[in-house]
Amino acid sequence: MTPAIFRALGTRASDYPYGILRYNALHFHLWGHHIPIPTRQYSIRRVEFDRWLLKRSGAPVEVHGVKQIEQTSDGFVIDGRFRCRHLVGAGGTYCPVYRTFFRDVYPRDPSRLIVTLEEEFPYSYRDGRCYLWFFDNDLPGYSWYVPKAGGVLNLGVGGKLQSMRERGQDIRQHWEFFLDGLRRRKLVGGDYQPSPRGYQYYLRHENPVVQRGNAYVVGDAAGVATLDMGEGIYPSVLSGLRAAEAILTGKPYTLDGVPKYSFPKIFFPF
Repeated sequence: MTPAIFRALGTRASDYPYGILRYNALHFHLWGHHIPIPTRQYSIRRVEFDRWLLKRSGAPVEVHGVKQIEQTSDGFVIDGRFRCRHLVGAGGTYCPVYRTFFRDVYPRDPSRLIVTLEEEFPYSYRDGRCYLWFFDNDLPGYSWYVPKAGGVLNLGVGGKLQSMRERGQDIRQHWEFFLDGLRRRKLVGGDYQPSPRGYQYYLRHENPVVQRGNAYVVGDAAGVATLDMGEGIYPSVLSGLRAAEAILTGKPYTLDGVPKYSFPKIFFPF
């Protein structure tokens, strides 16, 4: 992730309390060419990053699976248990706030749906560099090898689902091709027994509707992933900050200023 995340949060990477690994280059592979990109990026574990953000917020946390949201004259009622004046949907692609209040006015474009297979696991990796392979095996996306602090490795492959279907492909085929390449390059060995999980999310849309009255959507619920890299952490953080500012000031909440592309922050991280 980009150093701009820490700047947006008013802190520094050196103050991050969990494991963090700094990259001074990303290693792009494009049509057989290896292209090292000098940069400043970080790898973190999302479970730790999310825990840190929740702790920083000081907000009480209730674990509850939302089934029904009702709008009342003075706010919202969730499953008859919770009441609020402002409601922020941050539940990802299948967020119940999006489903209840936004789906009819902000339908998602199926051509922008990204599907991924990914696994993060403890592993004694030998190569600590970050690799990205673009368009391998006619993939409409890319695959990645991302070492993390504390002996953790993240592997994944992702691309546009509609394009894959038009080409008679599926994400599992691309995962197997990716694993074969990792083994040939000796980036993983025979001791690795894969068990990836699948995720789906949407790239940024034109003219997104992210506020309806006192209801808001942020992050993947708003579909903010960048158009070039499908990266969501930085735009998700910014969208959350924009929504909070709107609630505090009464100003309209929009995604103005939330970047649509990742490459500028890769090539010019400072």
